[in-house]
Amino acid sequence: MPRKKKPFKRKGTFYVYIVQCADETYYTGFSPHVRKRVKLHNSGKGAKYTRDRRPVKLIWYKKYKNFKCAFLAEKRIKQLTRSQKERLMRSV
Repeated sequence: MPRKKKPFKRKGTFYVYIVQCADETYYTGFSPHVRKRVKLHNSGKGAKYTRDRRPVKLIWYKKYKNFKCAFLAEKRIKQLTRSQKERLMRSV
């Protein structure tokens, strides 16, 4: 019998993060457990983009108090250019 996935909870703390891939590109995502998510990326079970670009290294993250804010921040950051993302990471 197939294992049921846990339902995704939209309450609590979420993190928006940027990892640097082995080919030096950036990937942006969000998760309630950023360190676990990075491990998932490095195991090849994370985002499709990072599977062939392992290992990835966590280089930036920001904590948000709810799902919607984190989701919108991730969406906004994904639209930034590489230099804009680097400026964002330096501004912390």
